[in-house]
Amino acid sequence: MSNATPIMRNVIAALVTNEPGVLAQVAGMFAARGFNIDSLVVGRTENPELSRMTIVVNGDAAVLEQVRKQLQKLVPVVKVVDYSQVDFVERDLMLIQVTTAGKDPGGRHHRNELIELAKVFRAKVVDVSEDQLMIELSGSEEKVEAFAELARPYGIVELARTGVIAMPRGNSRRRPGLNRGRQVAAETQNDSGIDISDLPPG
Repeated sequence: MSNATPIMRNVIAALVTNEPGVLAQVAGMFAARGFNIDSLVVGRTENPELSRMTIVVNGDAAVLEQVRKQLQKLVPVVKVVDYSQVDFVERDLMLIQVTTAGKDPGGRHHRNELIELAKVFRAKVVDVSEDQLMIELSGSEEKVEAFAELARPYGIVELARTGVIAMPRGNSRRRPGLNRGRQVAAETQNDSGIDISDLPPG
């Protein structure tokens, strides 16, 4: 019987001050400690002084705890929240360019098949050329990856993904048997000097 600690996928959000060099500091911390980061996305928030980093980490509970602690030690990091124990919504955005050259054995153009496939996934065709389609799709990582796999036999010309962004659901409920996700920031003000007492939990 194996006693190996299970490797889990965890989503963490970090609110950071909106200033040059923050991404380099965070990326350097991850690299120095060898954390297995699946994706890291940085974007603006409703507060122009803050940016949100959404990080997908692969590791056991001990690794997740270390990621949280090490992030909180960085001066530009205002607050760290993990979503491991709360209901949340995540989205990944993909642009995929697929060739439409050729026909299936029944004589149908691949273009028609791909448009029908996009409709099933509620994706949008955003660009059309003589022999290619560009399709935009957003959703969970599983949905995005499933579409890419189904499109692969047609011939993927180019593919780009943003990575995961996430936010807790309104009035987020605890998952059965679990405590609410921990907020690592224990004080209302950190070394960055930004008051976080009124910031939302996500």
